[in-house]
Amino acid sequence: MQAITMEGIYLRDLASGSILDVETKSRHYRIVYVGGDEILISGHPRLCPEPVSAELRGSLRGSGEVQAGFIGRGLRLALWRLTDVFA
Repeated sequence: MQAITMEGIYLRDLASGSILDVETKSRHYRIVYVGGDEILISGHPRLCPEPVSAELRGSLRGSGEVQAGFIGRGLRLALWRLTDVFA
């Protein structure tokens, strides 16, 4: 398996089942692309120690603007855990 480092990636450019290892300042996340805006994410000891289903909204720019469907280097992830949706 080859590690690839890049400035960012759009979910639409991934095949379903693609796996991303994302390093932040304080965490290491594993993201599995399911399809559309849906991902499985793990790596946070409290919010997602085991893979949870989430909707990736995109990456937050400094202005608070969300770059939809994009995971970018140096930007914060904007996501919504689907387990937080109450019926």
